[in-house]
Amino acid sequence: MVGRIPVMDVSPVVDLGRQSAKATVGEPMPVRAAVFREGHDQLAAEVVATDPAGKRRAPVRMSAEGEEPNRYVAHVTPDVEGEWTFEIQSWSDPIATWQHDAGIKIPAGVDVELMFTEARLLLERVAAGKGPDKLDKAAKALVQGGIAAASDLDRPVGARLAALQDPDLGAVLRSHPLRELVSTSGPFRFRADRVRALFGSWYEFFPRSEGATRDEKTGKVTTGTFLTAMERLDRVAEMGFDVLYLPPIHPIGEVNRKGPNNTLTPGPEDTGSPWAIGSKDGGHDAIHPDLGTFADFDAFVARAKELDLEVALDLALQAAPDHPWVTTHPQFFTTRADGTIAYAENPPKKYQDIYPINFDNDPAGICREVLRIVKLWMAHGVRIFRVDNPHTKPLAFWEWLLAEVRRTDPDVIFLSEAFTKPAMMHGLGAVGYHQSYTYFTWRTGKREIEDYLVEVSSESDHLMRPNFFVNTPDILHAFLQYGGPAAFKIRAALAATGSPSWGVYAGYELFEHVAVKPGSEEYLDSEKYQIRIRDWKKHDAEGTTLAPYITRLNEIRREHPALQLLRNVTIHESEDDHVLVFSKRALLPSGEDDVVVSIINLDPHGTRETMIHLDMPALGLDWHDSFVAHDEITGADWSWSQHNYVRLDPGHEPAHVITVRSPR
Repeated sequence: MVGRIPVMDVSPVVDLGRQSAKATVGEPMPVRAAVFREGHDQLAAEVVATDPAGKRRAPVRMSAEGEEPNRYVAHVTPDVEGEWTFEIQSWSDPIATWQHDAGIKIPAGVDVELMFTEARLLLERVAAGKGPDKLDKAAKALVQGGIAAASDLDRPVGARLAALQDPDLGAVLRSHPLRELVSTSGPFRFRADRVRALFGSWYEFFPRSEGATRDEKTGKVTTGTFLTAMERLDRVAEMGFDVLYLPPIHPIGEVNRKGPNNTLTPGPEDTGSPWAIGSKDGGHDAIHPDLGTFADFDAFVARAKELDLEVALDLALQAAPDHPWVTTHPQFFTTRADGTIAYAENPPKKYQDIYPINFDNDPAGICREVLRIVKLWMAHGVRIFRVDNPHTKPLAFWEWLLAEVRRTDPDVIFLSEAFTKPAMMHGLGAVGYHQSYTYFTWRTGKREIEDYLVEVSSESDHLMRPNFFVNTPDILHAFLQYGGPAAFKIRAALAATGSPSWGVYAGYELFEHVAVKPGSEEYLDSEKYQIRIRDWKKHDAEGTTLAPYITRLNEIRREHPALQLLRNVTIHESEDDHVLVFSKRALLPSGEDDVVVSIINLDPHGTRETMIHLDMPALGLDWHDSFVAHDEITGADWSWSQHNYVRLDPGHEPAHVITVRSPR
């Protein structure tokens, strides 16, 4: 039933409370609600969280949010991983009611002594508080001073009222409220995951390309292995990445194998697509023999760990026509009317080298097999899985699988690769996915980027955490194809400062930008179908690489907690439709603010000069303040205030990443 002091429209609440809202250790989570009552008496509310051990934490007072009446918010910051709950307690606040009425009546000469008598009685109740509401010595002295002022008929009325309106006394009364007609709403569920579920820089490469060589005489390519790819780990770590994501490392099907650029005519040396999983050499529980052994993989993971890199492995639940499952578990697939097994299609695209799994034929068997495979790779040090096309599998399956993994290994993280409709993307997050790829790649205009930053940070944040990949083996956006090197800087700066998690697919730092044909987002000579040999050392020596810029962005992210959070984005105004301005702000343990302002020229072809207008309170400043704007990219300093001139030349630096230094 509705409480005596009603609390309604509570958030975050996921799927009517059947699922847990997203939270992360150390990340403030906003709790919002409509709190109201009949009549004119004042009310108050607070959030009380209960941790996974069942301990009720100190209440967090809710405060009015925005200009809409009756809307309240408080921020709860979990400090341990696991399943939490929160309640909202609302109450009638007689002290606030008195403060409101006395501020009107006493100056007007209405019921003056009656108001002072009521004040004395209320303060005596506060002074008599016990338990968590018991006053310390300093607070008790302030309250006793208020009682004396309310009772002192010899003092002028104005002096008595001023004593009762003293800010220090007000702070004591706010922290020791008198709660009447207390109502409780909840509990509501939220889950706090480890920090990597929210914050991290991802790098993707194909092990078979790293360390691969080509014979200059015969043209024959020798594949890379885990041992040769291990040599690349140091450079990935030096660039400041936290997660190394590997596409499937399993045996690749030989039946209907794809050739270069997705052709159906492979040669005997063609490697095929790693996503066409399974052959005579094994399936999802095997390693492609060209890459090495399980011992080699274990050494690769161990070396990555030494460099503070986590290895993320692709989980692609599909099979090549010669996968062992086709023989041992034919019920896992769909048989068509002509007796053939259906291959994957996304008309007009056809994937003849892949059989999708039918989760309705043998759901129990599929669940057992997938859980076995996931736990096998977990036993080999994999604690992050990037899941291929999860939106083509039932939500109920994912809800079960993720719950089973979380039950025994709550540190394991799943990233959803679901470029699909919002309901499914949000649904995958709701049933347990920790992160999601997003529509970021296709958001290139100022207004749509602004809207999307607001959406992922404050509208869908309770459902899904975004990971802003600037490119993938499947996605080479036209912005990168035709924008030149400046476009690569622009998208990197936007992703690295706009989302706490972002990702780069290898080759981005070399400005790889040629599509297979006009209008396509597929790379020419896509690494999905063939080995790509890159001369990393040559590009480093020539300076024809974006690696130093990416490295600096990742350094800035690690140095500034504001960039490690999701729910702290503020959009600011610029007078140019191609200049985007947004900020992020975090409260440090020292009590100081960490504030980062990103100003990005979204036009890779032209210099933009404009005025920008900052929301100063969103930066923790007063409207009239000035401050030192320090550009973390170039090291330059400027004196800024609310209104500032900027000039961004994409041929030089298309973005300012500004940290706010002490006001002058």
